Amino acid sequence: MNILVLNGSPKGERSNTIKLTNAFVEGLGTDNNVDTAELCKLDIKGCRGCFACWKATPGKCVIKDDMADILARIQAADMVIFSFPLYYFGVPGEMKNMIDRQLPNVLPFMEERSDGVGSGSHPARYDFSKKKYVIISTCGFWSAAGNYDAVLGMFDHICGKSNYETILCGQGELFSIPSLSGRTDEYLGYVREAGREYAAGGISAEIRVKLGELLYPKDVFEEMADASWGINRETGEKVPESLSFTRQMAALYNKNSYDGRDRVLEMCYTDLGETYQIKLGREGSEVITDGSLKYTTRIETPWQVWKDISANKIGGSEALAKHLYSVKGDFQLMIHWEDYFGRHDNSAGRPKTPGRQLGKPLMAFMIAMWMTLWIAVPINTFIGALITIGVCAAMPIILIKHEITFYDKLTALTVTAAAALALVSGDGYLAADAGYLAFGLMWLISAFTGEPLCAAYVKYNYGGEKALSNPLFVSTNKILAAAWGIMYVILAPAAFIMQSNGLTVPALIVCNAVPVLMGAFTVWFEKWYPAHVAST
Repeated sequence: MNILVLNGSPKGERSNTIKLTNAFVEGLGTDNNVDTAELCKLDIKGCRGCFACWKATPGKCVIKDDMADILARIQAADMVIFSFPLYYFGVPGEMKNMIDRQLPNVLPFMEERSDGVGSGSHPARYDFSKKKYVIISTCGFWSAAGNYDAVLGMFDHICGKSNYETILCGQGELFSIPSLSGRTDEYLGYVREAGREYAAGGISAEIRVKLGELLYPKDVFEEMADASWGINRETGEKVPESLSFTRQMAALYNKNSYDGRDRVLEMCYTDLGETYQIKLGREGSEVITDGSLKYTTRIETPWQVWKDISANKIGGSEALAKHLYSVKGDFQLMIHWEDYFGRHDNSAGRPKTPGRQLGKPLMAFMIAMWMTLWIAVPINTFIGALITIGVCAAMPIILIKHEITFYDKLTALTVTAAAALALVSGDGYLAADAGYLAFGLMWLISAFTGEPLCAAYVKYNYGGEKALSNPLFVSTNKILAAAWGIMYVILAPAAFIMQSNGLTVPALIVCNAVPVLMGAFTVWFEKWYPAHVAST
């Protein structure tokens, strides 16, 4: 299929709208011939209204510029995509000139329209009946709704009512902000899917709903937009770039994350000597410039470092691990940064994603398989071993609505083997001690992998797979995995020696008390260690 993209943005390749258009074209497939015309780079003069293309030179304009080439490319295209930003509730001047100059493509005779648009029309000079049209546009308002009346009315006349597809997106300027790429890339994914569906026959209702979703709620977008101009709202005077940026960051605060506790995030740009505070409360955020509040979390960072983090040139967690900035006070705000300043929930009315949605993996059940081995088998070797094997066999059923990790599978296999050892040897204590050793080795070995055992379960509380790219998160879990591994590797022979000397009850007490103490240490360490690293 021959596709002609008419890029009507004065920004050309830097257009925000062209990002949506490119995504849509990608979705159409790779077996198409795509021809892009950047109207801002072409010489297309305004129509003179001389009608020479109807009378003196039928089908040809007498103006000598680039429009003759555009007309030929339109005639050769199977699909024409009009890509442009909304300018004063219409199309940009470059696009309007090109549209006005399409008069050679029609004949001068009068005819009635069959679609009820207008009170008359002109027949096409060429057969465009099978040509497809797509309108893709962004605007600077919080929503596209209600702002394209004039544009759609014009294209009803040009293409025929209901004879073209539209993708109209508000908040278009956000597509040029790298720090918001998580949300804008998600939207571009929907546009790409729309292209795939359009090529297959038509855009589905589900994707249309997603395309109609706001990138951010109205109040959040308007606060960001107002702050982006870098001027004082009351005086109209220019404000420091760092203050404008801080206000934009404050606008991203998701008040749905409020947990009943007001917080004050203090941003200290160390190289600029400028400090601002963001008060985070139930009703929203407020930027304080006089430092009058006591901070709960303070970020000390060079200005360029924080700009690079916001532009996704370096990850925030990576920069922290490299000590490019430091954090004082309550570190929980940093751990849950995405909750406070990440994506806002626009899911109301959103159709559910098809397919089975699995819940988080259950570390408790993984531990339960080991606990069954350690408790049931020593009490009654034969019955305990059968119960243990039964619990492991039931894992796929019990976890049917949850993610099953590699460690769940390894546990089921190892515990079953230990229970089988008990049945063969008749020694429940030997099997239990072997289980302690195997459990310790599983922890210890996992500390040298990219996903330590504990991380496989708790990562879902810190952004899922993204947490594994956080050096601080991974290092915290590596240390904990190593600590748990060393404990159980030591505990296994200690318990065996004690039991061999008739100290069965003390052995049981030790085997249960030590893990409890390690659990208390884990709760403390997972809060202390990241905050300690961040503050140095």
